[in-house]
Amino acid sequence: MMKVAAIQMCSGVDPVRNAARVDALVREAHAAGAVYIQTPEMTGALQRDRKGLAAILRPEETDPIVAKGASLAKELKIHLHIGSTAIALADGKVANRGFLFGPDGSVVCRYDKIHMFDVDLDNGESWRESATYRPGHEAQVAELPFGRLGFAICYDVRFPQLFRTEALAGAEIISLPTAFTRQTGEAHWHILVRARAIENGVFMIAAAQGGLHEDGRETYGHSLIVDPWGRVLAEAGGTGEAVITADLDLATVAATRRKIPNLRNAREFELVETRANEII
Repeated sequence: MMKVAAIQMCSGVDPVRNAARVDALVREAHAAGAVYIQTPEMTGALQRDRKGLAAILRPEETDPIVAKGASLAKELKIHLHIGSTAIALADGKVANRGFLFGPDGSVVCRYDKIHMFDVDLDNGESWRESATYRPGHEAQVAELPFGRLGFAICYDVRFPQLFRTEALAGAEIISLPTAFTRQTGEAHWHILVRARAIENGVFMIAAAQGGLHEDGRETYGHSLIVDPWGRVLAEAGGTGEAVITADLDLATVAATRRKIPNLRNAREFELVETRANEII
């Protein structure tokens, strides 16, 4: 058994102010007994204006959120997962990068968001992450004292092959820090998170951004912790900060996969296309 926490935030445009909120919320989660704590996507700042983002960008070595994550993990002797923050890269691009810190404050794992949110939604809402961010290209599974942890960020949830790859590599928990838009969250959030848990027999921990942000965007919130059977163990509200916790029994993963061994039962197949006018 282990207690985990997902922290919901409503990050503004100032990384220093956001780091102070991370400090307070992580301490609250630690006081509740959590040994693994996850923050949302773009913990450091939600800033859709490119000039504004450029003004606050820092490389990993001097980023205030990275420094805060390392120091808190070391002080509290926890695994602290900064879901992601914007990191300046040498080529002028930006990484949407998550950091998992160990109890000694070192980086256990880095994960760069693979799938870019390039979409055109209803009511004129449009996003082009690829114009600013460089996509990652590596799935990650970390071997930790309490189990094997896989990584994803936000829009990655719509690409089930990533989750299947990590589950087949032994992931028992998959992290999903997010900043889902309100429009897409209302339509798909709960369904997608629960589906990824069910089809892979894993716990899902999804710390979210929630509320109306300084840069004008609105995120859906509803941070979730879901078990391998698809049951919601904990859920935050739709707006504002929150700390949710749940006790995870990792034996549930093996038990669920014994009941429905779809990972083991998967078969290779071929796709055959037939035209309507062909005689079969």
